[in-house]
Amino acid sequence: MLARAYRLTRGSDYRLVVRRGSRCGGARVITSMMTTDESRAARFGFIISKQVGGAVVRNTVRRRLKAVCAEALSRVPQGTDVVIRALPSSATATYAELQADVERCFSRLAPAVAR
Repeated sequence: MLARAYRLTRGSDYRLVVRRGSRCGGARVITSMMTTDESRAARFGFIISKQVGGAVVRNTVRRRLKAVCAEALSRVPQGTDVVIRALPSSATATYAELQADVERCFSRLAPAVAR
């Protein structure tokens, strides 16, 4: 589980990351990353729309993505904001499949974010 200090909580922060951040798409998720000059831990936000499924399915996907990000927290550079948008195919994905998609995007975007 991600503590509050590691979560994006304001809509303006979500919009900023999605509009100005680097983006990586996968089969199940779209990941946007943006670095800031702040010296703080990375923050994560999740967007799971009703297209993914009902409330139970959406919450399951959100919990899985939070667990993936909690494991990857040490590998994401400080001051980075990450927004993960779940696609409808994430509803039937296993934890390992979601983890693979997110990790692939983190590895692709981390060098781009550092620039």
